[in-house]
Amino acid sequence: MAFGSNGQIAQADAATTCAISNKPVESSNGLAAHGASHFRTLFVGCVGVVYGDIGTSPLYALNTAITASGGSRDGVVREDVLGVLSLVLWALTIIVTLKYVVILLRADNQGEGGTLSLMALAQRAMGGQSRVIFLLGVTGAALFFGDAMITPAISVLSAIEGLKLITPRFDPYIIFITLTIIIMLFMAQRRGTASVAAWFGPVMIVWMVVMAVGGVPQIIADPGVLKSVNPYYAAHFLWTHGVVGLFALGAVFLAVTGAEALYADLGHFGRKPIQTAWLFLVFPALTLNYLGQGALVLADSRTLENPFFRLYPEWMLPAIVVLATVATIIASQAVITGAYSLTRQAIQLKLLPRLEIKHTSDTQEGQIYLPQVNKIVLLGVLVITILFGSSDKLATAYGIAVTGTMVVTICLTFIVAWRHWKLPLVGALALVLPFLAVDLVFFGANMLKIVEGGYVPLGIAGMFMVCMWTWTRGTNILFQKTRRDDVPLADMIARLSKKMPVTVPGTAVFLTSDPDTTPSALLHSLKHYKVLHEKNVMLTVVSTDVPRAPPEQRVRMEQINDHFSRVFLTFGYMERPNVPLGLAHCRKAGWKFDIMSTSFFLSRRSIRVAQKSNMPRWQDDLFILMAHNATDASEYFSIPTGRVVEIGTQIAV
Repeated sequence: MAFGSNGQIAQADAATTCAISNKPVESSNGLAAHGASHFRTLFVGCVGVVYGDIGTSPLYALNTAITASGGSRDGVVREDVLGVLSLVLWALTIIVTLKYVVILLRADNQGEGGTLSLMALAQRAMGGQSRVIFLLGVTGAALFFGDAMITPAISVLSAIEGLKLITPRFDPYIIFITLTIIIMLFMAQRRGTASVAAWFGPVMIVWMVVMAVGGVPQIIADPGVLKSVNPYYAAHFLWTHGVVGLFALGAVFLAVTGAEALYADLGHFGRKPIQTAWLFLVFPALTLNYLGQGALVLADSRTLENPFFRLYPEWMLPAIVVLATVATIIASQAVITGAYSLTRQAIQLKLLPRLEIKHTSDTQEGQIYLPQVNKIVLLGVLVITILFGSSDKLATAYGIAVTGTMVVTICLTFIVAWRHWKLPLVGALALVLPFLAVDLVFFGANMLKIVEGGYVPLGIAGMFMVCMWTWTRGTNILFQKTRRDDVPLADMIARLSKKMPVTVPGTAVFLTSDPDTTPSALLHSLKHYKVLHEKNVMLTVVSTDVPRAPPEQRVRMEQINDHFSRVFLTFGYMERPNVPLGLAHCRKAGWKFDIMSTSFFLSRRSIRVAQKSNMPRWQDDLFILMAHNATDASEYFSIPTGRVVEIGTQIAV
């Protein structure tokens, strides 16, 4: 169903249905999609966008993990530091390198990645809708929103805290400066990221080089820190520390937050640039920086308070703090943009109501801005920043949402490997189970932080899941209730052929989700106006589970008789439905579409709560609220408002 404003629901959104295609989808390696000549540009771009989050983790990850293991400014145990370092390095190797870079980047849905893309691919691999797969996809998407609200807060706050090392006078103003930067960042979203994005890549490349250079002198001073490359130290640490080891493991996971961006941004940059950037720049830079921090802490435990900034001499601190702040803003931008993209996918997959989507670039289709989502995420980030007040406290809340998303991702990957890649069941299990075991261990370790702040991202994810569940349930109930009064289109045409009403020149387009039933807008038009247009088109907008519909599948026409025809417009879940542009393709089929002689009829239904509702009252109220805040159907489908006729009715849910 499609929803309009003012608490009313328009059948125009009932014009959106989900069609599952069984057509096989070829995998993209990135080069085919973008061209080898643009590889360098894609490489630079993906460093800025894809690796912003994981690239700023050294600001807070290692000191948090060492502190969780029992270390303090008063002293650290060398074996413990080596154990934590080993856990960090092997987490980067197993989770990021093997799971995401090597395996998951191959699980693309026509070149697109991310939780919902993987869900759609798994649904198609199973040959239809599956409640389990649907629930996994919704859970992963909701957990991403929890991560999206914490990442800007912890990233910017950890960078601004470096000002305290320049002079303690900044200490009382850290929160104020952080909130100011966050507000400015979100206010700038409406202008788009096209102009700023050009700087993302070069800045982050400089950031990676600076991180690597900062770690090298400390490694040279204490080469023994290289022993942490041996996984024995990680295993020994966990074996000897019991519950403390699990707490430390939950903190270690901070080093791999942002790994989901590798997969989510697959469609923007392609597989090869993302893999190359990780293997030859990002991974080496992170490794050198973490080893350098570990060596520094072993040399002087007092540096544990902020080992990242203490890698550099005092005269460099102002420049490093500025660079770190810019890097964290870039990391936050990547997550915010991801929230926009994920919301658009959810709308197209009918998990959320229609929301206003603004395109901020004339050339890049993926650069979008959703005002309502921007306000919600901004409010959440501000509240979280004020509530926790420091990056150390925020670190206790960070990780649960990400680990949950990773568990969901690997479960969906099993289905894709088994049914889409056609691996034997044993082979698919052998591929997935080791990663699932690692993800579950990290998830369990992070669950220990629920009381200390982990409830925040889980609560945010829970709210988004309730919203998606309510919307899906409410639209299904609404659809079933409206079907009771439906009149088969064939019966209506048969009646009209016996007694044809007065016909008027022009074309009337009726948007409907069910092409075999008579749209209520047509029924009400005949009832009140007693006239019929010369040409009447039953238009159904189909949303597929592929990112972009092929041009040859965009339009399908069926001529019923001289006065009636059906038209199906197909759009992928990464596309914005543009009805006039889609109908223009009908000219190839012989219909000379002229929008100036065409009227679009929408049925606008005002929703109210029924005396005997199928949902609890709170869920009815939430459903109506979401419908009230949905964008107008004509705007969502890009239909000129001057060509739209809306006929209102009331319906109880």
